[in-house]
Amino acid sequence: MRRAGEGRKPPAWPERLASPPHHVSHPRAIFAPLDVAHALRTCPADVCAVTRRNYGTDANPDLLARIPLDARRILDVGCGAGGLGAAFRRRNPATELLAVEADPALADQAQAHYDAVHRIDIEATAPPIAPGSLDALILGDVLEHLRDPWAVLRRDAALLAEDGVLLACVPNLEHWSFAARLLAGGWCYEDQGLFDRTHLRWFTKQGMQQALEQAGLVPLEVSPRIFDHDRATEFARRLAPALQALGVTEADWLRRSAPLQYVWRATRRPPAPMLVAARTLRPVGGVNDVRVLQPFAALASRPGVATLAGPQAEMPKVDVPRILVLQRRLLDRPDSVDYLRGLRATGALLVQEFDDDPAHWPSIAASNHLAFRGVHAVQTSTAPLRDLLAPFNDEIAVFPNALAELPEPVNFRDPSRLTLFFGALNRQADIAPFLPVLNQVLAEAGGRLAVEVLHDRPSFEALATPHKRFTPTADYAGYRMVMGRCELAFLPLADTRFNRMKSDLKAVEAGGHRLCCLASPVVYAGSLRHGETGLIVPDPESLGRELRALLAEPGRALNMANAARAWVAADRMLARQVAPRLDWYRALWERRAALDAALLRRVPGIG
Repeated sequence: MRRAGEGRKPPAWPERLASPPHHVSHPRAIFAPLDVAHALRTCPADVCAVTRRNYGTDANPDLLARIPLDARRILDVGCGAGGLGAAFRRRNPATELLAVEADPALADQAQAHYDAVHRIDIEATAPPIAPGSLDALILGDVLEHLRDPWAVLRRDAALLAEDGVLLACVPNLEHWSFAARLLAGGWCYEDQGLFDRTHLRWFTKQGMQQALEQAGLVPLEVSPRIFDHDRATEFARRLAPALQALGVTEADWLRRSAPLQYVWRATRRPPAPMLVAARTLRPVGGVNDVRVLQPFAALASRPGVATLAGPQAEMPKVDVPRILVLQRRLLDRPDSVDYLRGLRATGALLVQEFDDDPAHWPSIAASNHLAFRGVHAVQTSTAPLRDLLAPFNDEIAVFPNALAELPEPVNFRDPSRLTLFFGALNRQADIAPFLPVLNQVLAEAGGRLAVEVLHDRPSFEALATPHKRFTPTADYAGYRMVMGRCELAFLPLADTRFNRMKSDLKAVEAGGHRLCCLASPVVYAGSLRHGETGLIVPDPESLGRELRALLAEPGRALNMANAARAWVAADRMLARQVAPRLDWYRALWERRAALDAALLRRVPGIG
């Protein structure tokens, strides 16, 4: 934590408290709760900074998740080395990112990640930002360093657009380590962490809420950042007799003292609330991630939008617009009408999420396409699928598969060697005709061409080369990690009805990782520009020809891979879909009476 240089009633929405982020690992152990000597010489490490020199290198994940993904203009005050800006840039390359950082060395580092870095003392000089122009104002670990944080909040709240959001991360004055130090008689300031000597102001949760309201903002959400919960719990247990004597319950004190920091989200006016829930498939590969979990995280970055997902997710009883997404539910059982009747009774608007050819499951047609007729609306991934499903439901939206984040490339490190990625479920028949020519090119190339195969063990065994590696079926992160270390991606699809209904997701993922695709014309000819953003290989002969050409001129592969990454950054990021998805869901809710009447006409038994 370091220096960066009449309230309104909040909406009727339950306070949402985040779980401790499991992926934040750098806070060191605070101290053994009963070891007073250790308490006197050890101070909690700041979870956002380790030293002044590298402050802000890493992004605070709890702030990052709450920046509206489709924000057009953001000001990050006290950006440090720019880790938060760099992380958000990967999520939305189109955002105008501005920053304030008074430390010259840190500002120099941050400059690479922001469109502009203002090197000012935020208290002495107002940011040169037009009032009402920011979609997000971020104050990460800043307010505690100011002489008058209340004045800065009042002044800079006016920079927000009407629907803009303020995000702040502040230390918790009630953290249990404060009490431990005071009881041990060993209070001391230090050079970093919770007891940083530059901390001039301290906040409780109630005090920070008042500060936001006095600035004319509407506090929407406060999320605790809890680290070392076991020690906090043990400390509370040992204090229980004293707490009881003071009329304070152990559970209440632990709730207030466990958080090291709080992340606040506030707006100038209460946002329109919405709840979007999903009943997901059993996780296989990245199906859930791409079609539900990542889009839901994108939606939840908008103030007022809550999401939840799981195989048996229940719709909470809240008086807000409610959308329930059913992910590829076949609805082919004898009790499916009863199942849908129960879901409709919750008052939620039902949306089927389907991104494959339903003919793959004959039971769907046998049930008279209840999967699509028995819901209010359908969402899918491609125009051909929309046209295929249109006879069964008039309300269909297309949301192409997209990336939540543009990863940093890690490939093309050795210009003398290329690695070809092949990884997909149920593609053995698609790759089989290409294996002889692939083996021929591998033999010619020697160690200059290697192959990474994921999931498909028979195809891996058929490759006659020692320069190959196999990875079993992985989760989505593992799949993307294997793909990312390759330079080429082979995407074969035979010309079948089922394949023609597939999306171009693998080309999008490969482009995001800066791979050059060699892909079939089926599906991918509509996405890749041959010779510019990838190569279309309709037959084994063309695959062999293009592979040999790339081995002779690897720089050409890199050029196409860079162009593919630019295409994904411009056109296929989830940030572009936040507004269209929310607008469609809100429009569905506004028309729910008409949509419900149409549903009952299609399937009277649901009523």
